[in-house]
Amino acid sequence: MLKDIIAVQPLDGHRLRLRFEDGAEGAVDVASMVDFTGVFAPLRDPDVFTAVRVDADLGTIVWPNGADLDPVVLYAAVTGAPLPTARGNAHAR
Repeated sequence: MLKDIIAVQPLDGHRLRLRFEDGAEGAVDVASMVDFTGVFAPLRDPDVFTAVRVDADLGTIVWPNGADLDPVVLYAAVTGAPLPTARGNAHAR
């Protein structure tokens, strides 16, 4: 089940403190999650990185250049919950 992010606070380095709608809260190191290339390249600049905000319509965090991160991945990083897996057409033998 998707848990929306309701608060974000930039920390030192490329870390963020996140709070989710179910009360889960914790810090994530964005540098360990993304390469700072493509849409994420501007986030190397601390001033750009700290311009992060919550987009309530998307339920996740976004930056002014349009970069965002999957709230499911962020929730797993904060809580240790497993990521959902895709169910393929594998048949039991």
